[in-house]
Amino acid sequence: MAIKKQFLKSKPVCKVTFTVPAQEANEVVVVGNFNEWDAKATPLKKLKNGSFKGSINLASGNSYEFRYLVDGSYTNETEADNFAWNDYAGAENSVLNL
Repeated sequence: MAIKKQFLKSKPVCKVTFTVPAQEANEVVVVGNFNEWDAKATPLKKLKNGSFKGSINLASGNSYEFRYLVDGSYTNETEADNFAWNDYAGAENSVLNL
């Protein structure tokens, strides 16, 4: 798994690209506090090599909690900036610091 951050000079925004190697998966979605944890809001596109990839623009200067939803199962980003415990889910969320 990987996260690429590209800070835009013209706006206080960071383009974040998520890449998830999930060759056996049918669907990968990024859910987090930036999209109200909506399982339909940020789907990633499956590439020919079997990985899933997608980008979103997020406001710089903030932290965001997120997880991947791979065929209905939650998983964290191994290269996240940090991890935060979530009492509601009873598990850790990945944290993205911009």
